[in-house]
Amino acid sequence: MTMDLTPASAGTDGLDEQVASRAAACLFRGMSDVSRVAILRHLLLGEHNVADLTQHLGLAQSTVSKHLACLRDCGLVESRPVGRASMFTLTHPEAVIDLLAAAERLLSLTGDAVTLCPNYGARKDPA
Repeated sequence: MTMDLTPASAGTDGLDEQVASRAAACLFRGMSDVSRVAILRHLLLGEHNVADLTQHLGLAQSTVSKHLACLRDCGLVESRPVGRASMFTLTHPEAVIDLLAAAERLLSLTGDAVTLCPNYGARKDPA
């Protein structure tokens, strides 16, 4: 599914806009965890297995596996078997680079607003 953000892309009933907005929201939910973003960033370096990612990220194997399953379900990563392990790669590395670069640009334009957002920002006092 592609997302055309031009106003002319919406039909008279707005369904195309709703579908595109829903798909974008699903993508952003799939990437809404700091560990999943870290996995995507690390996979930009090349393919890795769960043990490599566990060591690099300092997370439990089960946590990394859970996040990889989510990213695979979203179509962002794929795996291939190598012996008893699986090697994970990005399905569309150029698009991930573009998205992360766009996110960095938008974050630089908004300053601290995103991290200070009362709904989704980073909390200063962990509960």
